[in-house]
Amino acid sequence: MKPRVSLQDSALRNGNFSLRIVPVRSEDVGLYEAQVKYRTEVHSCHVELGVITVTLSPPSPVMDSELLLMSCNSSHQASLVETCWFHKEHLGPTSRTFCSLSGTLSIIHPAMSDAGSWRCQLRYSDKEIISATFNLQILGFDGPSSPVVYAAAGSAVD
Repeated sequence: MKPRVSLQDSALRNGNFSLRIVPVRSEDVGLYEAQVKYRTEVHSCHVELGVITVTLSPPSPVMDSELLLMSCNSSHQASLVETCWFHKEHLGPTSRTFCSLSGTLSIIHPAMSDAGSWRCQLRYSDKEIISATFNLQILGFDGPSSPVVYAAAGSAVD
């Protein structure tokens, strides 16, 4: 897994033996064991790593007005009950939520307003809730609806 895996050497002296994996890949799923030996003592812990994958078709950045499919999957073993998609959470009236059983969200004509932060949330039969956040990029123009723009002489215009 090198060079994606590291230990924070400066944190070891303070008892922090965290393993850092950047970027996480779907093949990294599994059970990890840490063993720390100090003098005659051996301490160990086990951590199970699950991975959630967000897939875009076509891949990001997406051209405006072409069909966009977003899917979300995880390595969790229970039955999937519901997938919810949240767009631009905490931003007031522009926030949107979509929930379905299939897990795939279709946007027929993506627009610049669809760009930005998206979070998929997977809810499973064992009550486990898993989520991932990603940033969707849309290539297109985000201008006025009218092709005529007026500006005062001597001012700037975009």
